[in-house]
Amino acid sequence: MYTAEKAPAKINLTLDVLYKRPDQYHEIEMIMTTIDLADRIELYVLSDGKIKVESESRFIPNDERNLAYRAAKLLKKRFLVTDGVRIKIDKQIPVAAGLAGGSSDAAATLRGLNRLWKLNLSTEQLAELGAEIGSDVSFCVYNSTALAKGRGEIITELPAPPPCWVVLAKPAQGVSTQSVYQSLNLDKITHPDTNGMLKAIENSDYKNICANLGNVLETVTLPKNPEVMQIKQQMLKSGADAVLMSGSGPTVYGLVKHESRAIRIYNSLRGFCEEVHVVRMLGTRQTLD
Repeated sequence: MYTAEKAPAKINLTLDVLYKRPDQYHEIEMIMTTIDLADRIELYVLSDGKIKVESESRFIPNDERNLAYRAAKLLKKRFLVTDGVRIKIDKQIPVAAGLAGGSSDAAATLRGLNRLWKLNLSTEQLAELGAEIGSDVSFCVYNSTALAKGRGEIITELPAPPPCWVVLAKPAQGVSTQSVYQSLNLDKITHPDTNGMLKAIENSDYKNICANLGNVLETVTLPKNPEVMQIKQQMLKSGADAVLMSGSGPTVYGLVKHESRAIRIYNSLRGFCEEVHVVRMLGTRQTLD
């Protein structure tokens, strides 16, 4: 028995940190959406009860460090599943990039195994389980556009933003999300206008979506990684309508209405950044064709 799932990358339209909680996590408020850059997850039932992860990418661990592995283990243990699973990950999303690649793989594994193991869990139940695996997994279970609060596990689905092109550029170095949050000075941040962004999405107002992009984690990542700032400046210079770092970085994205301009920005970045992609904004739930 076999099934497959699409695991799209996410970008942050806003990312705000409100305060540090007693449990040492940060209380966050962020609006995220999906883009047409995705991993493919194939799931095969194993009769021996084992969980196996396979990928041609040398950056993908095949044990407990892998969030897809953890997702399978959690479902297996919680619902006393005797079957095992072989998880094959076709990796297209850059790793350690601020694009929730690992979280999306875990969410796709939850959705796929829910079908494969006939668990009949709702999206809400899968999202609750996702919160036990990682902060972005709940959002990725919904696989759409949403406002995320708490540690990222309190999800309110939103309409999809108006269609546009997204140019992504990831510098060579990765960024540790944990260290970025640890270095964040809450007294020195300018909070993004989350309500302004919500209103812009509701009204399908591309211009105001661009005007309300904001990510407080740029205050940490940009000074430590001049290349990220260089990419932002290059994208704006080449005609992006708005530019922002996604998540804790280091990936930067630019929003563009017209494909010809997206290609121009892509070409301008190829000189000093290896990983550059031109994709579409998705924002609604995706299934494999």
